[in-house]
Amino acid sequence: MAGIKQFNEDQALDKAMHVFWRQGYGATSMPDLAKATGVQRGSLYHAYGDKQNIFLLAFARYQRHYLEMVRQHMRLDDPEAALRAYFAYVISSMSEPVPPLDDTPSSRTRGCLTTKIATDETAMDEPVRNALRGMLEGLADVLEERLSQPDARARLALSPKDAARLLVTFTRGNVVMERIYHGPEQLQATADSMIQILFKPR
Repeated sequence: MAGIKQFNEDQALDKAMHVFWRQGYGATSMPDLAKATGVQRGSLYHAYGDKQNIFLLAFARYQRHYLEMVRQHMRLDDPEAALRAYFAYVISSMSEPVPPLDDTPSSRTRGCLTTKIATDETAMDEPVRNALRGMLEGLADVLEERLSQPDARARLALSPKDAARLLVTFTRGNVVMERIYHGPEQLQATADSMIQILFKPR
């Protein structure tokens, strides 16, 4: 990042993330990012180079926050309660309204940023794919770490690694269901069923 930035980088990347979340990767342009962040296009180019680099930096901030929130929910003493709290967080996050680009509120839910970018063919350059892989693998690591603890491992019907991988894949499917049904209660009920499958009866 050459030069001295004359703007608040955290705020600019946060606003940029919301643009990608709302519009997707391919439909977002540098003028869109300049307008949303309040930073002149030339300054954005000078600081970051291109749209892809802005996305990667914004996504890295999103990933750190998301995984830290998952870690907090997974610290609950009971592993089933930890997974319920994890799913509640995931469902609540993707069910929030789309952040507005202006003062006009939106009735649309924002869904999952990772899945939205992953299903955008224009975003599939290798640096972006690596960022998405890092997010999903990081999520699997957090889940596996908690499920590897003795209280969870003794009750799991699968290995912690397989259970974590299944949970990550299941979460991606739940994202699609949210886009269709917009029903947090239904999503949570389905998540509860997954938890019952993962754990042996007491």
